[in-house]
Amino acid sequence: MKFNPNHHKLLLSCIVFLLAGWPALAQKTKNTAYLFTYFTGNSGLEESIRFAISYDGYTYRALNNDQPVISSAAISSTGGVRDPHILRGADGKTFFMVVTDMVSAKGWDSNRAMVLLKSNDLIHWTSAVVDIQERFEGQENLLRVWAPQTIYDQKAGKYMIYWSMKHGAEPDKIYWAYANKDFTNLETEPKQLFFSPANGACIDGDIILDQGKYHLFFKTEGEGLGIRVAVSDQLKEGYVLREGDVQQTKDPVEGAGVFKLNNGKGYILMYDVYTKGRYQFTRTKDLKNFTIVDQEIKMNFHPRHGTVLPITSQEANTLLKKWDRP
Repeated sequence: MKFNPNHHKLLLSCIVFLLAGWPALAQKTKNTAYLFTYFTGNSGLEESIRFAISYDGYTYRALNNDQPVISSAAISSTGGVRDPHILRGADGKTFFMVVTDMVSAKGWDSNRAMVLLKSNDLIHWTSAVVDIQERFEGQENLLRVWAPQTIYDQKAGKYMIYWSMKHGAEPDKIYWAYANKDFTNLETEPKQLFFSPANGACIDGDIILDQGKYHLFFKTEGEGLGIRVAVSDQLKEGYVLREGDVQQTKDPVEGAGVFKLNNGKGYILMYDVYTKGRYQFTRTKDLKNFTIVDQEIKMNFHPRHGTVLPITSQEANTLLKKWDRP
C-alpha cells in the first residue's frame, strides 16, 4: 500500500478539528454551578421540594420565588415531603431524588414511606411511593421512615437507597436496600447499614466517597448528640466510628450534607441548625478538619434539611429558564 500524503493531511485536519472543539465540549459538561434542593418548614406548602441556584457554592438564590417546584400532593401518600436528596446518575445525565413522605403535623411517628423520583432534565419528574410497612414483612412495629438518600454502588451496578427507621422502643437505625432498575421500588430487604457502639439513635445519613473510603456522616441523639462520622472500605458494611463530632456549633443540628466544590478546593459540610432557623456552612479539605464559612454564605431563603448537587452551566440555564421568577 502506497503512502498517500492527502490521507496524512486529512488525518491532521481531523485531529486539529477535534482538539479545537474539545474546550467547548469540556466546558459544556464541566460542573460550574450548584443546585440546592430543600424544604422550608413544618406546615402546609413548607413541606415541599424547592430549588435554589448558586454559581460559587456560597451565594444561593431561590428559584420560583422560593415556592414548590413539585407538588407534594401529586407525589406523596401523606400530602407532604421533607429532606430531599438529589443525585446525578452514573450515566451523567439521569437524576434521582428521594424524599421523606411525611406531614409533621400528623406526628413524628406517623410516616411509613418514602418517595422515589427520576428525571432526565431536572424539570420533569416521574415518582413512586414506597411504603416500607406494606412492601416488606416484619415491619409491624415500624413507626417512621426518615431522610432517604441514594448512592451508586459501582460493584453491584445498582442504586442503593439508605435511610433511618424506628421500630417500637428501639432507637432509630440506618438501613439500606437496592432500588429496582426503573427506580420505582426497592428490590431487596432493608438491612442495617451502621451499628452504633452505644446503640444510640442514628438519623440523616450522608455517604461521601473520598480517597477510596466511604464516609458516613449522620446525626446521633442522646449521649454524644451531634453529627458524627463513620468510615469504611466497603459501601454496605464495616463502618467504624471516629472520635468526636464535627459540627462547629453548640446548638442542636441535623441534616448534614456534604458536596465537593467545583474549583477542586475541598468540600462543604453544611447542616441545619434547626432550633435557630438557619444553616451553617463549613469547609474542609480532608473531611476531618472543618472551618466555619458562614460569613461567605448568602441566601434569599431559609432552607431546612436539603442537599446540594454540582451541575453544568447548561443545566443551570435550563432551570433558570423554567423556574426563574425575578
